[in-house]
Amino acid sequence: MTLRAGFIGLGNIGKPLASHLAPSGFDTTVYDIAEEPVRELVAGGAKAACSPRELAENADVIGICVPEDRHVLAVMNGEDGVLAGARAGSVVAIHSTILPATAIELAEQAAASGVSVLDACVTGGDQRAAEGVVTYLVGGDAEALEKARPFLDASSETVIHAGELGNGAKLKLCINVVTYIQFAAAYEGCKLAMATGLPTEVFEAAGRANGQITELQLRYLTGVKIPKEARASEAYQNLVRGHMLTAEKDLAWALKLARESGLNLPVSGLISQTMARLYGVEDDERR
Repeated sequence: MTLRAGFIGLGNIGKPLASHLAPSGFDTTVYDIAEEPVRELVAGGAKAACSPRELAENADVIGICVPEDRHVLAVMNGEDGVLAGARAGSVVAIHSTILPATAIELAEQAAASGVSVLDACVTGGDQRAAEGVVTYLVGGDAEALEKARPFLDASSETVIHAGELGNGAKLKLCINVVTYIQFAAAYEGCKLAMATGLPTEVFEAAGRANGQITELQLRYLTGVKIPKEARASEAYQNLVRGHMLTAEKDLAWALKLARESGLNLPVSGLISQTMARLYGVEDDERR
């Protein structure tokens, strides 16, 4: 029997993740409030649903990749939500970076209908998503993970089972703390090189040689080196503002988790206030 796949949220990460499902042989249904990415995936072999409920009625494994906890709750709950249509035995894999408590709350609600929830956070960025080699950080029941594994394997190189439900979200937040602190270090080193007349390619070569600059940081530094006029364009500002808002949310959740755990993260707290500068967003209130 062919596994029926559903995917909700066809944005910067969700669309490339979902694009691997139909070509991998899954009977695939997709949903998004934006029409264009739905049309693109339908052209690639998927079917379109009119609501999360309709999608859930036609899927055994459902991926959700929407921006924030409130969006996950919105697509899961309500008369037209996933839980209104999902059948017993189905699995919901939440790819959004959410609080562990959100995953646990939804799992408790879903259990009443015999539906399993995994916090299957994704890391690797849009480029690796397009290549189908992301890493999934998964918390939840091992049996549910095995049912969802073919779905996850279609777009990933690695699936890490982090343990109980909520651990996928915890792991993603820990990794994001490292990522954004590294971006800040790469930004300041690169800007110093530029200000002193040192060629950035020399700076990057030295950093790569000793392991301090990774491929992820190199992709990030591409934006730092864009000319001022290009960075000021509306299209570019819209793009980086989206990245900034995601980063601010992710670090806010990491700091919230730290406070709840009695932990102080002073560097993360400082970096969380500099995302507009790091991404080149023209916003005086944030800079």
